[in-house]
Amino acid sequence: MKLRPWAIGLILLLALGAGALGAALQTRWANDANQQGLHPFVHDELDLTEGQERELERLEAQFSLHRSALDLALRAANADLAAAMESEHRYGPEVAQAIERVHAAMGDMQKATVEHVFAMRAILDAQQRRAFDRRVSEALTQAPE
Repeated sequence: MKLRPWAIGLILLLALGAGALGAALQTRWANDANQQGLHPFVHDELDLTEGQERELERLEAQFSLHRSALDLALRAANADLAAAMESEHRYGPEVAQAIERVHAAMGDMQKATVEHVFAMRAILDAQQRRAFDRRVSEALTQAPE
């Protein structure tokens, strides 16, 4: 069976849309997992000093603002991808460039998250860092549920 050009375009549109949605959901899941897993662990299980708590709160507020800006950039990149797909109706140069912008935005989010993890680690003492490092390693290597 030979596919018509419009069918190929529709399949491509659906595949790219599913990929973009998956990437957006993964980014949101990763942020939720970080907020629900690592931050409570640091606050509740590492016996932080008052100074460490204040510094952690400052880091979290700073990262929250940065993450919001990165979320907006990712949304804008996804909107660019949608516009390129609507314009070209095929995997053309505009779509390819838009996908690169989405990937760059996702990479920026991941880099910022890792930098934030290291910033949190920097305020910990040696014993706290060992427990923190174990927790981060477990989170990054555990199999998906």
